[in-house]
Amino acid sequence: MKNRLINVGYGNVINADKLIAVISSDSAPARRKVQNSKDEGMSIDATQGRKTKSVLVMENGMIIMSALSPDTITARVNGNDELMIKGENDEE
Repeated sequence: MKNRLINVGYGNVINADKLIAVISSDSAPARRKVQNSKDEGMSIDATQGRKTKSVLVMENGMIIMSALSPDTITARVNGNDELMIKGENDEE
């Protein structure tokens, strides 16, 4: 079985096969989920100090925070090159 790694911003990569959900960080439930996972030590901050735009929920319960938009990450998971190129500006 080959792992599909995708870039979630600033050189950070995840195994796309273990990804359950990509959600926007704007909602109150997403913010609560992030806070709870931080308290439990089950979060990874991949924003490099930038604003969190998306929250990635992994198979093992880990939460990964990314500075890329949910649309950009979804495009990368689906392999849509057109949206990936457009989304490259999210990292700046």
